[in-house]
Amino acid sequence: MPKTRMLCYIALWLFCLSFEAHPQQAIFPEPLSPRIANYDIDVRLEVKSRILRAKEVLIWHNKSTDVIAEMQFHLYLNAFRNTRSTFMKESGGTSRGNKIDKDGFGFIEVNKIALPSGEDLTARMEFIQPDDGNIDDRTVFRLPLSKPIKPGETISLNIDFTAKLPQPPFARTGAKEEYFFVGQWFPKVGVWEDEKNSWNCHQFHANSEFYADYGVYNVRMTVPAENIVGATGLEQNVTDNGDGTKTHFYHAEDVHDFAWTTTPEFKEFFTEQNGVKIRVLMQPDHAGQAERHLAAARVAMEYHEKWYGDYPFPNLTVVDPRRGAGGSGGMEYPTLITAGTAYGLPDGLRVVELIIIHEFGHNFWYHLLASNEFEESWMDEGINSYTESRIMHAAYGEGSAINLFGIKLDDQQFQRISYISNADFDPTIRKAWEYYNGNSYGANSYSKPATLLFTLENYLGTETMLKCMQEYVRRWRFKHPTSKDFIQVFNETSGQNLDWFFDQALNSRATLDYSVASISSKELTSPRGFDFTMKTTDSTATDGKQDDDGRADSVNGRGDSTKKKEPKQYESKVNIRRLGEFVFPVEVLVKFDNGEEVREHWDGRELWKKFTYQKPAKLVSATIDPDKRIWLDVNMSNNSKTLEANMLGVNKLSARWMFWMQFLLDSPEWALLSRGLNFSF
Repeated sequence: MPKTRMLCYIALWLFCLSFEAHPQQAIFPEPLSPRIANYDIDVRLEVKSRILRAKEVLIWHNKSTDVIAEMQFHLYLNAFRNTRSTFMKESGGTSRGNKIDKDGFGFIEVNKIALPSGEDLTARMEFIQPDDGNIDDRTVFRLPLSKPIKPGETISLNIDFTAKLPQPPFARTGAKEEYFFVGQWFPKVGVWEDEKNSWNCHQFHANSEFYADYGVYNVRMTVPAENIVGATGLEQNVTDNGDGTKTHFYHAEDVHDFAWTTTPEFKEFFTEQNGVKIRVLMQPDHAGQAERHLAAARVAMEYHEKWYGDYPFPNLTVVDPRRGAGGSGGMEYPTLITAGTAYGLPDGLRVVELIIIHEFGHNFWYHLLASNEFEESWMDEGINSYTESRIMHAAYGEGSAINLFGIKLDDQQFQRISYISNADFDPTIRKAWEYYNGNSYGANSYSKPATLLFTLENYLGTETMLKCMQEYVRRWRFKHPTSKDFIQVFNETSGQNLDWFFDQALNSRATLDYSVASISSKELTSPRGFDFTMKTTDSTATDGKQDDDGRADSVNGRGDSTKKKEPKQYESKVNIRRLGEFVFPVEVLVKFDNGEEVREHWDGRELWKKFTYQKPAKLVSATIDPDKRIWLDVNMSNNSKTLEANMLGVNKLSARWMFWMQFLLDSPEWALLSRGLNFSF
């Protein structure tokens, strides 16, 4: 081996050791994650052209048992380079209500990719389309290697790249005049899955998010000197370059992504929660809502730590997007989230709180537990939506989402409404781009999982549910859990085999709907006919009239005047039907006019169940799930029947409800809230 090459390999080996074990101002004394994919990036922002010019060093460790002959990378920004990319074709060019300007397309180009030895691998790059074969999509490329990576070995790649951000911010990333939010902006290696002996590196789809390995990031961002920067991780230092620019150096450990934002307009606000420093970057016209943002961040962190364990990072940055840059709002990255608000937003419309609690939650369900959002989006979005709703109710009480003009609606109710509107298109577990449409993706990724987890909590009890969730977080922190892992934790921790529930809830499109089909109650009479005719004598002779019970009348001294009339008896019937395919145990509350109540328990397996009663009281009503514990029930309006309905009260309430719902749906605040509820789509 030539001496110069040997020195290069020694230098690379020393660099790799220092990069992993001795990063700049280490955050954690010991690694929290496997640190497979590690990045060192220098990037310069050219404001007028929206161009990023960057150099990236990727250090990747093969911690599998496989020999790897090629690598695969994401180039997410190429989703916005033309109208024929898979993302643009699937989305129709619109994402969360935003469109790219006429000249606002973005892209990313790898100018050179080489080994530290100087061997140029650029010509080996090949764009691939593993999901749909769309030759116009350039969001994934493969890189055959000249030398395979053996188990335990490390490869380092030097990558020069140029990127242009879309305008305005579109699908989580982009620019709007002086404001930049830079997400999914660098060549990002896929995930090697040992058990499948292959790369997991999907194209960028309209209805998908991200999946990556943990690592250490050192990123130096050169921006105009007057600009304020927010980014994943912690700022280490700022260097004045003397040319009207400054370089901000950020360091992050045990994260699987890196995003940043910059503008000269940000107003900074600070607070702290349980030792974690919280920084909010507000737009000037929203500065009056700074405390509202800070308070929501504290609430989010408080409840997550109380219920699920420590937030293991020292900081959190919350970004308020610029007006006209809503495409960057409501998004999550490690230690960095974006919110969204409007000038004059009333306190009773809790859009800010809902978005911040939701996006912070991703730092648990997407960051601490890095599930594959391409293939099992419910594990992040759904678990997070469930947690968001629990926190909203715990922190703000009844009317947690809306408490305005006498209207009180909980976030949990919104989740259920969203689910039942799109209940039976697809099973929950499906690749993100294979759902029937965007509504089905949203229902099965967000609202159905939240609703099924609330149903499961009511079935198991809150204490058991919490133990299961805590064990899931403890066991799978800084790993890549799957649905199978989640179910296994619940089965083991609850002490029950819950496969029957999860199979229906996750792997089928079965809906749950139990109905009170009919109820009746009629007075019983004594039996009549030849076999039951009463013999009479002179002493008991009557005028030929009988009571309904078939016994002689006692009138004007005839018959036994001391006989007491027995109380009336009623035969009451309640018929229950299972209208959906989802089988779930149900409870039925039956009420009688003497105040008596009977609770029946039915396993719900058959298509119907009949209950019959003989009592000295008349049936009043029958109600399935009287405590409203089964949130998966798609039609609660058929859950009860009453023999003598008081329609006056019902009509009055219905009229009031229709008035307020029409008022709400016509209001501009509703448009913002509805966007907020689905901000991460």
